[in-house]
Amino acid sequence: MIYTEKYNVRWHDTDANREVHPTGVLMFMQETANRQFEATGRPLDAIRDEEGVGFILSRIAIEMSAPIHAYEDITVDTFTCAGKGYTFPRGFEIKREGEVVARGMSQWALVRVADKSLLRVSDFPLTFGDEPELQMEMPVRFRPPRDAAWEAVGERRIAFSDIDYNMHMNNTKYPDMVCDFLPDPAHTRVTGISLSYCREAAYGDALRIERADAGNGVFYIRTRKDDVTCLEAMIRTACQQK
Repeated sequence: MIYTEKYNVRWHDTDANREVHPTGVLMFMQETANRQFEATGRPLDAIRDEEGVGFILSRIAIEMSAPIHAYEDITVDTFTCAGKGYTFPRGFEIKREGEVVARGMSQWALVRVADKSLLRVSDFPLTFGDEPELQMEMPVRFRPPRDAAWEAVGERRIAFSDIDYNMHMNNTKYPDMVCDFLPDPAHTRVTGISLSYCREAAYGDALRIERADAGNGVFYIRTRKDDVTCLEAMIRTACQQK
């Protein structure tokens, strides 16, 4: 079953290019998913507090086929897909005047808060009614090339404003963080982004940011804490038209 919410884009959802930034796109998607749980009388906070489990985002790929601007009316569709093992898939589409301007496919895990163990899909059946998965050009699963020429491009410390009630960086904060480390973010439009969340980044952590240029507007960016990779990102870009 497809669940839909309507929004009017705020000016503060847009960036210096007057377009909704990648984090804004992800926030609209996840807000709609959260509201689906709320509408069924089973809000995510209650699931965590009363049932002792919480969803964590494992992977997400987003395609942005057209820019979204301030004060435009958009609709956001979300739907679950048939899960398997420990993976709960969910899809998204953002539409403006009936035209799809962004879409995404994501994979979630369900974790017991007490001991961080994973629950199988069969242990936590959802009643939303599954829809087919979206077939996208931006891969949900990817691997940076083995011969990628990684270079250190900066450091990012996790601040209080980055974290959620789990005391680690909220997954919606990552897209803008990695896009900030593109070679020329002010003149670059992100058309697709795929994120693989490998390990939590906690409040106060200092992450080392590394980037590899794959050519044709494709970049790989990863965040590292010591010798551990916290996040891997694949970003497709186009020249920003003024």
